[in-house]
Amino acid sequence: MKQVSFLLLALCLLAARFCDVEAQACKPSGTVRGSRPPRGGCNRENGSDCCEEGKQYPVFKCSPKVTGHTKATLTINSFEEGGDGGGPSECDNKFHDDNTPVVALSTGWFDNQSRCLKHIVIHGNGRSVKAMVVDECDSTRGCDADHDYQPPCPNNIVDASKAVWSALGVPQSQWGGLDITWTDA
Repeated sequence: MKQVSFLLLALCLLAARFCDVEAQACKPSGTVRGSRPPRGGCNRENGSDCCEEGKQYPVFKCSPKVTGHTKATLTINSFEEGGDGGGPSECDNKFHDDNTPVVALSTGWFDNQSRCLKHIVIHGNGRSVKAMVVDECDSTRGCDADHDYQPPCPNNIVDASKAVWSALGVPQSQWGGLDITWTDA
Protein backbone atom coordinates (compact mmCIF):
# COMPACT_ATOMS: atom_id res chain seq x y z
CA MET A 1 0.00 0.00 0.00
CA LYS A 2 2.88 2.38 0.81
CA GLN A 3 4.38 1.70 -2.63
CA VAL A 4 1.12 2.65 -4.35
CA SER A 5 0.84 5.83 -2.25
CA PHE A 6 4.45 6.72 -2.98
CA LEU A 7 3.94 6.06 -6.71
CA LEU A 8 0.80 8.24 -6.78
CA LEU A 9 2.60 11.04 -4.94
CA ALA A 10 5.55 10.82 -7.34
CA LEU A 11 3.21 10.98 -10.35
CA CYS A 12 1.35 13.97 -8.91
CA LEU A 13 4.61 15.83 -8.29
CA LEU A 14 5.84 15.02 -11.79
CA ALA A 15 2.56 16.21 -13.34
CA ALA A 16 2.66 19.43 -11.29
CA ARG A 17 6.25 20.08 -12.36
CA PHE A 18 5.37 19.45 -16.03
CA CYS A 19 2.40 21.85 -15.84
CA ASP A 20 4.60 24.46 -14.17
CA VAL A 21 7.21 24.14 -16.95
CA GLU A 22 4.49 24.51 -19.60
CA ALA A 23 3.07 27.58 -17.86
CA GLN A 24 6.54 29.16 -17.70
CA ALA A 25 7.38 28.29 -21.30
CA CYS A 26 6.29 31.66 -22.70
CA LYS A 27 6.74 34.66 -20.45
CA PRO A 28 7.47 38.24 -21.48
CA SER A 29 11.07 38.74 -22.57
CA GLY A 30 11.09 42.46 -21.79
CA THR A 31 9.19 45.67 -22.46
CA VAL A 32 8.98 48.49 -24.97
CA ARG A 33 8.29 52.04 -23.82
CA GLY A 34 5.57 53.79 -25.79
CA SER A 35 6.24 57.04 -27.56
CA ARG A 36 3.69 59.49 -28.87
CA PRO A 37 3.06 58.91 -32.57
CA PRO A 38 3.63 61.89 -34.86
CA ARG A 39 0.50 63.48 -36.34
CA GLY A 40 -1.06 60.90 -38.71
CA GLY A 41 1.57 58.34 -37.67
CA CYS A 42 -0.82 55.70 -36.32
CA ASN A 43 -3.58 54.28 -38.50
CA ARG A 44 -6.65 53.55 -36.33
CA GLU A 45 -8.42 51.51 -39.03
CA ASN A 46 -10.18 48.45 -37.58
CA GLY A 47 -9.91 49.92 -34.06
CA SER A 48 -6.11 49.60 -33.94
CA ASP A 49 -4.45 50.82 -30.75
CA CYS A 50 -1.77 53.48 -30.83
CA CYS A 51 1.08 53.53 -28.34
CA GLU A 52 0.72 55.77 -25.32
CA GLU A 53 3.71 57.90 -24.40
CA GLY A 54 5.62 56.42 -21.45
CA LYS A 55 3.50 53.27 -21.15
CA GLN A 56 5.43 49.98 -20.87
CA TYR A 57 4.29 47.22 -23.26
CA PRO A 58 5.40 43.58 -22.79
CA VAL A 59 7.31 41.89 -25.60
CA PHE A 60 7.55 38.15 -26.31
CA LYS A 61 10.01 36.07 -28.31
CA CYS A 62 7.72 33.05 -27.93
CA SER A 63 4.10 32.00 -28.34
CA PRO A 64 2.15 29.21 -26.65
CA LYS A 65 2.93 25.72 -27.89
CA VAL A 66 1.25 24.77 -31.18
CA THR A 67 -1.11 21.81 -30.76
CA GLY A 68 -3.85 20.20 -32.82
CA HIS A 69 -6.18 22.98 -31.63
CA THR A 70 -4.03 25.91 -30.54
CA LYS A 71 -5.98 28.52 -28.60
CA ALA A 72 -5.61 32.09 -29.86
CA THR A 73 -7.30 35.43 -30.19
CA LEU A 74 -8.42 36.42 -33.67
CA THR A 75 -7.94 40.11 -34.44
CA ILE A 76 -8.61 42.08 -37.61
CA ASN A 77 -6.03 43.63 -39.90
CA SER A 78 -5.98 45.20 -43.33
CA PHE A 79 -3.21 43.80 -45.51
CA GLU A 80 -3.98 46.31 -48.28
CA GLU A 81 -1.71 49.20 -49.21
CA GLY A 82 -2.54 52.09 -46.86
CA GLY A 83 -4.26 49.71 -44.40
CA ASP A 84 -3.55 49.46 -40.69
CA GLY A 85 -1.18 46.55 -41.34
CA GLY A 86 1.51 49.02 -42.35
CA GLY A 87 3.97 47.93 -45.04
CA PRO A 88 3.92 44.97 -47.39
CA SER A 89 3.66 41.46 -45.93
CA GLU A 90 6.90 39.98 -44.67
CA CYS A 91 6.54 36.65 -46.50
CA ASP A 92 6.28 37.96 -50.05
CA ASN A 93 6.82 41.74 -49.81
CA LYS A 94 3.33 42.27 -51.27
CA PHE A 95 0.05 43.76 -50.16
CA HIS A 96 -3.02 41.49 -50.08
CA ASP A 97 -6.66 42.26 -50.81
CA ASP A 98 -8.90 42.29 -47.73
CA ASN A 99 -11.22 39.87 -49.56
CA THR A 100 -8.49 37.19 -49.55
CA PRO A 101 -8.22 34.93 -46.47
CA VAL A 102 -4.76 35.83 -45.16
CA VAL A 103 -3.29 36.14 -41.66
CA ALA A 104 -0.34 37.37 -39.65
CA LEU A 105 0.81 35.22 -36.71
CA SER A 106 2.44 36.31 -33.45
CA THR A 107 6.24 36.11 -33.56
CA GLY A 108 6.61 32.70 -31.88
CA TRP A 109 4.07 31.04 -34.19
CA PHE A 110 5.48 32.85 -37.24
CA ASP A 111 8.67 30.98 -36.31
CA ASN A 112 11.25 32.86 -38.40
CA GLN A 113 9.06 32.66 -41.52
CA SER A 114 8.71 28.85 -41.35
CA ARG A 115 4.93 29.19 -41.89
CA CYS A 116 5.25 31.74 -44.71
CA LEU A 117 2.79 31.17 -47.55
CA LYS A 118 1.52 28.01 -45.84
CA HIS A 119 -2.08 27.58 -44.78
CA ILE A 120 -3.65 27.25 -41.36
CA VAL A 121 -7.21 26.25 -40.48
CA ILE A 122 -9.02 28.58 -38.10
CA HIS A 123 -11.98 27.32 -36.03
CA GLY A 124 -14.32 29.86 -34.50
CA ASN A 125 -17.98 30.83 -34.21
CA GLY A 126 -18.95 27.24 -35.08
CA ARG A 127 -17.20 27.40 -38.48
CA SER A 128 -13.78 26.84 -40.04
CA VAL A 129 -11.77 28.69 -42.68
CA LYS A 130 -8.44 28.03 -44.35
CA ALA A 131 -6.12 31.06 -44.59
CA MET A 132 -2.60 31.68 -45.84
CA VAL A 133 0.10 33.04 -43.52
CA VAL A 134 1.61 36.13 -45.17
CA ASP A 135 2.97 38.18 -42.28
CA GLU A 136 4.20 38.37 -38.71
CA CYS A 137 2.32 40.16 -35.95
CA ASP A 138 5.51 41.35 -34.24
CA SER A 139 5.54 40.46 -30.55
CA THR A 140 9.13 41.64 -30.05
CA ARG A 141 8.94 45.30 -31.08
CA GLY A 142 6.46 48.12 -31.53
CA CYS A 143 5.69 51.79 -30.88
CA ASP A 144 7.87 52.88 -33.81
CA ALA A 145 7.44 53.92 -37.43
CA ASP A 146 8.06 50.36 -38.69
CA HIS A 147 5.09 49.18 -36.62
CA ASP A 148 2.81 52.15 -37.39
CA TYR A 149 3.25 53.33 -33.77
CA GLN A 150 1.14 50.39 -32.57
CA PRO A 151 2.06 48.35 -29.47
CA PRO A 152 3.82 44.99 -29.82
CA CYS A 153 1.47 42.16 -30.68
CA PRO A 154 0.49 39.83 -27.82
CA ASN A 155 1.99 36.33 -28.14
CA ASN A 156 -1.29 34.56 -28.99
CA ILE A 157 -2.66 36.45 -31.98
CA VAL A 158 -3.94 35.39 -35.38
CA ASP A 159 -4.38 38.74 -37.14
CA ALA A 160 -6.84 38.13 -39.98
CA SER A 161 -8.20 39.83 -43.08
CA LYS A 162 -11.86 40.74 -43.43
CA ALA A 163 -12.31 37.63 -45.61
CA VAL A 164 -11.50 35.37 -42.63
CA TRP A 165 -14.01 37.14 -40.39
CA SER A 166 -16.67 36.87 -43.09
CA ALA A 167 -15.98 33.18 -43.67
CA LEU A 168 -16.42 32.53 -39.93
CA GLY A 169 -19.83 34.20 -40.12
CA VAL A 170 -19.06 36.80 -37.46
CA PRO A 171 -21.32 39.86 -37.81
CA GLN A 172 -19.25 42.87 -38.89
CA SER A 173 -20.34 44.77 -35.77
CA GLN A 174 -18.49 42.12 -33.70
CA TRP A 175 -15.20 42.07 -35.65
CA GLY A 176 -12.11 42.81 -33.59
CA GLY A 177 -11.49 40.06 -31.05
CA LEU A 178 -12.66 36.44 -31.01
CA ASP A 179 -11.48 33.35 -29.12
CA ILE A 180 -10.51 30.73 -31.70
CA THR A 181 -8.38 27.66 -32.20
CA TRP A 182 -6.13 27.03 -35.17
CA THR A 183 -3.94 24.32 -36.60
CA ASP A 184 -1.51 23.93 -39.48
CA ALA A 185 -3.36 22.79 -42.61
